[in-house]
Amino acid sequence: MTASAGSGASLADEAEGRLAAQGVRIVALSWVDNAGISRAKAVPLHRLPHVARWGVGMSPVFDTFLVNDSRAHADGFSGPTGDLRLLPDLSRLTRLAAQPGWAWAPADRYSQDGTPYLGCHRWFAARMAHETAGRGLGLRMGFETEWTVEADSHPVPGFESVPRSGRIRAGSAYGLARLADAGPYLVDVADALIAQELDVLQIHPEYETGQFEVSTGAEDPLGAADSAVLVRHTLRAVSRSHGLRPSFAPLTTQSGAGNGGHLHLSIWRNGRNLLQGGQGPRGMTAEGEAFLAGVLSALPALTAIGSPTPASYLRLVPSRWAGVYQCWGWENREAAVRFVTGMPGQEIEAANAEIKCFDGAANPYLVVGTVIAAGLAGVDASLRLPPEYSGDPAVADATELERLEVRRLPTSLTEAVRHLESSTLLRQALGEPLFRAVLAVRHGEDELFAGQTSAEIIEATRWRY
Repeated sequence: MTASAGSGASLADEAEGRLAAQGVRIVALSWVDNAGISRAKAVPLHRLPHVARWGVGMSPVFDTFLVNDSRAHADGFSGPTGDLRLLPDLSRLTRLAAQPGWAWAPADRYSQDGTPYLGCHRWFAARMAHETAGRGLGLRMGFETEWTVEADSHPVPGFESVPRSGRIRAGSAYGLARLADAGPYLVDVADALIAQELDVLQIHPEYETGQFEVSTGAEDPLGAADSAVLVRHTLRAVSRSHGLRPSFAPLTTQSGAGNGGHLHLSIWRNGRNLLQGGQGPRGMTAEGEAFLAGVLSALPALTAIGSPTPASYLRLVPSRWAGVYQCWGWENREAAVRFVTGMPGQEIEAANAEIKCFDGAANPYLVVGTVIAAGLAGVDASLRLPPEYSGDPAVADATELERLEVRRLPTSLTEAVRHLESSTLLRQALGEPLFRAVLAVRHGEDELFAGQTSAEIIEATRWRY
């Protein structure tokens, strides 16, 4: 389809032989839609060279799918006419360690004429990363993945010899005792991720019963988004083999803390981390500070990207470390932007910022692309951060919060979408077709869940992500 497609076919020839020797028979090609659902088409391994050149067909209507597979209306997306081509990125082609016989690759979406599709989230993320590089800047990003499991009522046959973790019992938050039940499960999770060449930084029990977290190493922005998709799919496969059902939904119980999808990032120029070694707050350079200030300024609109469903706003509750206030602070887990310096002597590599208000319903490609757009706008405007905030804004005096420019982030999807609709910055960055599709899905889900109780929203979305 494109000049690079021929070289892709030759790479696919090599990959076909290598994967066949590893027992792979089918390759899944995945993309993530505007509702945050990972979707896929699969091809037999022997078809990979053909698919690398010509792609696989899929309808643009998926851009308006809602979380329940109904559709929102958006001009140019909603009808039965038209087709796109999915082409795999063979640089990320991976044998799935927890799913024998399968490999996976993220796919880019092309129009039928062979040009990049303007609604492709992966192209958007790559374009924003390219724009960053064009300014001599580099970004390192990584996602934390939180998930919750419970015993699966339909366990997979054939795994009788695998140590079972289907009885996940209650225990203390982050409790060592919880590893007595979950230890074999987490070992298998880590083994599978490492076998797929993912850099596992840490893995542990989280706050709720059956809740865990895994963090993977920083990568380029597109790589970070790809890895987020691969991590989740691996967790699904390992969980099923242990008789468990995983959920990445923002909230799985009314009383729970919910699952976040925090994004870590650092900004670099010529091998130097711009979030340390400078004269700005907490040692930031002027450029590093400006990037974070741009992100912080755009957070009300970014919330509609990173917290994209009504269920997200059931998780965004003060005093639960969800980062619901538009502020930043050193190691402040109640701030939407937590600044991390690392131990003395470690700052060069460790200094980074964590965006805490995002969750597992978000499309990771939209997240990294829009965060980059906001950060670069901050650099262009030489923005400066407001005063650092220490402590929990939820228990602070309102006058103090006003003085320090600390505001509550949107408390509903409706409110977040209003900020997104008025954001010229994000409209221009996303481009009109993608921007319209995102808005259509956000409005569609807002209407879908209008009038429903918290319990009904949680139940409807619990197993969709």
